[in-house]
This record gives sequence, structure tokens and C-alpha cells, in this order.
Amino acid sequence: MPFCANIVFMTQKSLSTRCPCCGLNMQVAAMSCTACGVKVEGPYQESALNRLNPEDQQFLLDYLLSGFSIKALEENTNLGYAAIRSRLDKLISNTKTVILAEDHKKAILEKLRSGDITVVEAKRKLEKL
Repeated sequence: MPFCANIVFMTQKSLSTRCPCCGLNMQVAAMSCTACGVKVEGPYQESALNRLNPEDQQFLLDYLLSGFSIKALEENTNLGYAAIRSRLDKLISNTKTVILAEDHKKAILEKLRSGDITVVEAKRKLEKL
């Protein structure tokens, strides 16, 4: 894995699950309250929706705000039925991929815990996800 010599300070942006240095998945490890400054640290489980790419998240939000109606989404955007249907199919496929990747990750970690695979094998398998 490459070493990232630069510390990346980001202004407030949409939450990305990809490391800006190496591109692998990142885990949310801290949250803080902007009102009082309380900070809570530890590993957090992200939902499958949070792990979707920003374009899929925005499309899902637009679809939700259109009452899950393709017709309403057509009226609110410049997209036609075929384009919306294609984006929905892509969103469904990407969501399934995200969920399957999490299931594979859990299976790999369980095999590591039980001693069925080595740390090196687990790392290699996790990097492929």
C-alpha cells in the first residue's frame, strides 16, 4: 500500500468513503458536535447508502423527493424515461455490489479470526474488494 506523505485537510464536503491518498475504502472513526465541541471516536458502521458514490446518492435523493415516481422525476429533470430507468438499474446494481462487498469483508475477517487464512491473505482479499 502506498504511503501518503501529505496530510489532507478538507473543507466541509460530502462524506467520501474513499481515501484521497490510496483510493481504498475509509472507515468513519470520529464524529463531533459543531455546537458544543464534543467529539466521539471509535469505529462506526456505515449504511450501504452512505457507501454509494455521490452521483448515485444524489439520484436516489432526487427519486425519493419525486415520490419514487419516474413520471414526476421526468417532470423535475431533463431526463427521459429510458435515462431514468437506466440510472435506476445502475443504482440497484451498485447497491447490491456495495452490500455484497460488505458481506465478503465480514467473511474474510471471520476466516482471519478463526485462523483459516493469514493476515497477508486477508489483506490481499480485502484490497480486492
